[in-house]
Order: sequence, then structure tokens, then C-alpha cells
Amino acid sequence: MLKIEILDEDLKELILKGKNSRGKYKKLARDKRFVSRLSDIYNLMRSLEHVSRLKEYSFLHYEQLQHISLSSVRIINGRVERLLFKEIDDGIKISLIEINENHYGNKK
Repeated sequence: MLKIEILDEDLKELILKGKNSRGKYKKLARDKRFVSRLSDIYNLMRSLEHVSRLKEYSFLHYEQLQHISLSSVRIINGRVERLLFKEIDDGIKISLIEINENHYGNKK
């Protein structure tokens, strides 16, 4: 089982409680599908023995981002939000949700 530490308090509230009433993820917290999917990914990550096993779940589009020394997984296919985290020896440290409207050629 991976040890997961969530570094951002707003993100911790969103993942563990499904809400973020005062913080930077307030708009995302209203999207019940997004919150449910985020919770599912968190639980999946916790159940794995090692972070390298994320590659087995193609729908996550797990990738190691060399230019910023972080890794990421997609939360919902077809959307721009990604969960960014740092891999450590005994688990991961989740830092934030990236919301990049131009990511992967999405030119809205």
C-alpha cells in the first residue's frame, strides 16, 4: 500500500471530504463526477504496492514529467485537469491539481 501525503490543505479537503468551500478548488468541488473520479483515483493509488504500477491503468495516462520532476495522472479522459505528485521512496506526495487549458493541444 502506497503512503500518500497531500501537501495542499484545499486539495486534501477536496480529495478526502469531497468539498472545498473556501479554497482554490471551490469550482471543481461542485462537479460531482469530478470529485467522485478524484476519490476513486486516490483510493486506487493507495491500494498499489508501488507507484510504477500506475502504468498498468492506461486510462490514467500516467507520466513522469522530467522538466519539473513530478509525475501526473489524468483525472477524467477528455478533460484538462491532472493530479500532480512527487514520487518518493515509500509513496507519493500529492501537490496540486493542474488545470491547464492548453494542455495536450486543447485550444479552447
